[in-house]
Amino acid sequence: MQLDISESSLAVYEALASDIRLKIIQLLSKQKMNVKDLALELNLSSAIISKHIKKLEAVGIIKTERIPGISGLQKVSILKVDHIDIHFPKKIYHSFETFDTAIPIGHYTDYHVTPTCGLADSKDFIGQVDEPKYFMDSGRMDASILWFTAGYVEYKTPNFLTPDDTLEQIDISMEISSEFPFSNDVWPSDITFTLNGTELGTWTSPGDFADTRGKLNPSWWPSNLNQYGLLKTLRVTHHGTYMDGDPLSQVSISDLNKTAETWEIRIEVKPDAENVGGVTQFGKKFGNHDQDINFKAYYS
Repeated sequence: MQLDISESSLAVYEALASDIRLKIIQLLSKQKMNVKDLALELNLSSAIISKHIKKLEAVGIIKTERIPGISGLQKVSILKVDHIDIHFPKKIYHSFETFDTAIPIGHYTDYHVTPTCGLADSKDFIGQVDEPKYFMDSGRMDASILWFTAGYVEYKTPNFLTPDDTLEQIDISMEISSEFPFSNDVWPSDITFTLNGTELGTWTSPGDFADTRGKLNPSWWPSNLNQYGLLKTLRVTHHGTYMDGDPLSQVSISDLNKTAETWEIRIEVKPDAENVGGVTQFGKKFGNHDQDINFKAYYS
């Protein structure tokens, strides 16, 4: 589940602002439970537990199902979410000038991928899924989502810096997750990022999410496939490289080839990675964030 700092996420924060509801989540993380069992475990009445269950169910944290019991069907509560990502507003660096470029998901210039893999636009799949050759289909230019298990895709964007400009920082922002056949919320993948031939570092994606439907997904997109990713910002500074503020490597601005005509961005899962869990990239019209791959160069 993804949240932001806005009123649209307030109901989830309110649902979590209760020690009883937090205890219910902890219990349901271990097993399915009915209201009576939860009431006994927490030493509360079934009526009180039911009110807390409804609060958690209303915001999509848990769900209720009917399953066969000793005396017929019984209602049990099931935890739907095992990860919540909170997206804070980005800091703006007013002291630098910027060059901004948006790179559509399908505008990669090189690739080598292994199944499971595929592409889709807002209307349908592009070619056949799990056939890497369709990554060269001309329809790929309209792709708003792509996925693969191992290999890489590489993008190029112009380098607008002049000899008089001093590069201060680079931000690369994208919505991204792991890739699992259909989906798996707990499926780690070691995703490596390279810029102009310099490996920036490896980030481990926690999973391939389908606990809730992606806000932007077209109606034809099946609900049991990849629904959304995490909005991540890769930042290269004079002090090192960071992923959402967390240190990723010691690679700094001084290590980059800044005179090339283009910036080459490679997104890769290496075959010998510890967690070969694939990549899913979400662009406009898919996932939760209405953006493609955003490249921003700060300069003075």
